[in-house]
Amino acid sequence: MKLDVNALGTFYRMAREGAGLAAGRLTHMTGVETQVGVTKLNFMRGREIQRDFEDSTEKVGVRVKLTGAIEGYSMIVFERENAFRIVETLLAESDDAEIDVEGGEFDEMTRSAATEVGHIMNSGFIDGWADVLETVIDVSTPEFVQGATAEPFFGEINEAPDDDDLALLFQSRIETVGTEVGFSHYLFPKRESMSALLDRLRTSGGIEYDKLDGFDRMAERGAEEVAKTATTLTGIDTSVEIRRLNFVSLEAIPEQVADQKLVGVAFEFDGMPSGYLLFLFDEESAHEIVDAMVPMEVDEDGFGEMGTSAIKELGNIMASGFLDGWANVLDTTIDHSTPEFIHDMGAAAVDPVIIQLGENQEFAFVFDTVVVADGREFDCEVYAIPDEADLERALNNLDVDRIEETPTTAEFQEVNNS
Repeated sequence: MKLDVNALGTFYRMAREGAGLAAGRLTHMTGVETQVGVTKLNFMRGREIQRDFEDSTEKVGVRVKLTGAIEGYSMIVFERENAFRIVETLLAESDDAEIDVEGGEFDEMTRSAATEVGHIMNSGFIDGWADVLETVIDVSTPEFVQGATAEPFFGEINEAPDDDDLALLFQSRIETVGTEVGFSHYLFPKRESMSALLDRLRTSGGIEYDKLDGFDRMAERGAEEVAKTATTLTGIDTSVEIRRLNFVSLEAIPEQVADQKLVGVAFEFDGMPSGYLLFLFDEESAHEIVDAMVPMEVDEDGFGEMGTSAIKELGNIMASGFLDGWANVLDTTIDHSTPEFIHDMGAAAVDPVIIQLGENQEFAFVFDTVVVADGREFDCEVYAIPDEADLERALNNLDVDRIEETPTTAEFQEVNNS
């Protein structure tokens, strides 16, 4: 199975079109204004999908089986309380619709209403895909699912990936304006069905799927190296919590960034591949880093000359660890620029990178990672955004057998805080 940017771009437009139709139908049903949140094509391993579900939150889903141009399963997933809120809105005019949002059980009426909502949402997504593909996709009778783990939702679905398997997953989120109600959408396509669609839509040579799988594993090792580096330099025990490969439009990347004041460093890297690398911290995490790395009083906001220098130094060495691992496995050279310090609000922190990339491409593969500190406030979001043409050339030359054999450890000196 081969991937190319044109085919994935079509899939992305399918996801956006479907999300728009689904949002409109939810508004029509409930009278509540809705908007499309983040839409992504995620390349996720089975264990990462399970982690999405296993957060101790009760969830409700509506699942349908697809046949025709796309075969597989489409599923709408609500947090339990959100499902009750939507059902409460639908049944507001019924005298019998007294619903306990905080923990009541679904009875026959509320279960039927939730299933109807989920089915109409699923149909919205699927109709959007069919419109873009100019084809027909058939939908089975909807099935109501609930639980607090992944098992009830996709344990019996053969199309769902095993723990270590990489799957292309459509993921969209719709939010109701002014309320806390939202839900996620998942598509688990059959591999053969997806492969046939990709072949139909592909316009270039494309990337072999196992090469992308290999690059994903390589990026995972790079992220682990970043965590080790952060531990060594700051003395704060850190680990990689979440890491996945997304295919998104460039304009959607700022939507994913937290709407708060961020501190970080940005790099441009050059070689095979070239692109951009960003490390972003919330302000509190950045203060923790400065306190750990600078053994003396710093400016009141923590980001004066010494604070800025500490953040840049950490970012510089983490970048080397991340990119050197890529270069070793790809048997190439990747150089990166000096670190550029960032201290700005949310989307503004990534806008300069998006503008630069937008001159030559519409979409991007984005490796996003969260590095967390055990027991302390230290969250670091890592965005690695390679140039799409360079990435295709690099991956076509990738020997996947080298990934586990090649060391990724970068050499660096520990910071002397004495």
